[in-house]
Amino acid sequence: MLFCTYYHSPLGIIRICGTDRFVSEVHFMREEEIALSDMTPSPVLPDVINECVEQLIEYFQGRRKNFTIPVYQDGTDFQQIVWNELLGIPYGKTVSYMTVSKRIGDTKAIRAVGSTNGRNKIAVIVPCHRVIGSHGDLTGYAGGLWRKKWLLDHEMKIAHGVQTLF
Repeated sequence: MLFCTYYHSPLGIIRICGTDRFVSEVHFMREEEIALSDMTPSPVLPDVINECVEQLIEYFQGRRKNFTIPVYQDGTDFQQIVWNELLGIPYGKTVSYMTVSKRIGDTKAIRAVGSTNGRNKIAVIVPCHRVIGSHGDLTGYAGGLWRKKWLLDHEMKIAHGVQTLF
């Protein structure tokens, strides 16, 4: 059974969904999605969903750098490898798509890495926002580049003091 709730983050409304065992979606909602949704949370939420909300609140308050909730999203073996690699990118750090490709052992897979990064359904927790272009430029983010910039600046400020990456 799928359970969903909504969190009003500093970056807008986030839909959080999952089962009683794991979180499968952390999604920044677009205005048109908000308009079409009744945004009624599931009447009863499992502990893992409530804990996800709490950990996101702590993250946005600058009190959490690592998430400890179980996550799962459907995907190919390749996608699972890439998403798992993203989990290893430290808080306040960035890597390039090429770096991710090298780490998974296939430098020719850079476009597939980018595509997989864009298909990540568990924003913030599976930190696809920490992947940037080879020349340090911000590139694609399903939640919008302005959110990617905010998340990176937020992490840099907490991890390294007041400064901005872009």
